[in-house]
Amino acid sequence: MELKIIKTENKKAKPQGALGFGKYFSDHMFIMEYADGKWQNARIQPYQELHLQPSASVLHYAQGIFEGAKAFKTKDGKIRLFRLNDNLDRMNDSAERLCMPTFDKKFVYDAIKQLILIDEDWIPTDEGTALYIRPAMIATEPALGVHASKSYLMFVIVGPVGAYYAHGLAPVKLLVEEHYVRAAKGGTGGNKVIGNYAASMKAGENAQAKGYDQAMWLDAKYHRYVEEVGAMNIFFVMNGIVYTPALRGSILPGITRRSAIAILKSHGYKVRECNVDIRKVAEAAENGTLGEIFGTGTAAVISPVGLFGYKGKDYVVNGGNMGEISKMLYNELTGIQNGRLPDKHGWVDIIKE
Repeated sequence: MELKIIKTENKKAKPQGALGFGKYFSDHMFIMEYADGKWQNARIQPYQELHLQPSASVLHYAQGIFEGAKAFKTKDGKIRLFRLNDNLDRMNDSAERLCMPTFDKKFVYDAIKQLILIDEDWIPTDEGTALYIRPAMIATEPALGVHASKSYLMFVIVGPVGAYYAHGLAPVKLLVEEHYVRAAKGGTGGNKVIGNYAASMKAGENAQAKGYDQAMWLDAKYHRYVEEVGAMNIFFVMNGIVYTPALRGSILPGITRRSAIAILKSHGYKVRECNVDIRKVAEAAENGTLGEIFGTGTAAVISPVGLFGYKGKDYVVNGGNMGEISKMLYNELTGIQNGRLPDKHGWVDIIKE
């Protein structure tokens, strides 16, 4: 398939001041359509509105998936992509789970590189900033009735971002969700499916109304074992050992999670992927054996947790401060991403020297 490039004649003004997250998008986007059993009409075009029929399948049956990755520009002008291949692999896994067509990963990867190079002046270079990459796929067949769509739209938009949380690296407060569940084994919790996020919003709003930042999810069966947080995988340091919930079908297999585990092991830390009982975590917080809690995700990278609420009681973690392991992971991950540290793992693709 050939990639057509149509450049805009009306470039947008670049944002000034704090970027926030997901507020600004570059001049161009990548898009292609699936029809008659194949992907076609691939192009990079000016960023613009999508046109859908009111009966489009995604609007009624949530047949939609997405991903999130980042690119970085160093002070000497090099452009670095972090683990985009892994994101595209995961996106194809999500497509299969939702009966959506998979795509040629190399073709899409190369198209995203072209898009970034065309809009490279949108890549911010200030500390803690990046170019966020959002691939998405939606069902477009204009027909009602619960069945897999016969037509789809895949697109990629990019834009400059700063810190995911307004308070940056300041530790977040989490509320353990004891009523709602995010996902169950056999469902779509292990895939990046749009419906997962809609289902999580009520608990997130409830947590924020009570003064917390996000909800911490428990398993659907026992309401006892930690799964993940609204926008992050989660880690606990107890008695010097790092614990994180095992991937058993209801937890998103995070790319940053995988990276953090590799870095922890390279530094000699014991990492256990297993069931993490929230009651044991609360007990560890009370007896002083809970050292740190931190989240991992593309958007926030590493997010330290300073407090969590469970059964009406708040538990302070590490005095409400960022821990040494969290700090090490943040410094090493961001150092690899932006070129301050060598990439010993082969995670970075330099697309412009």
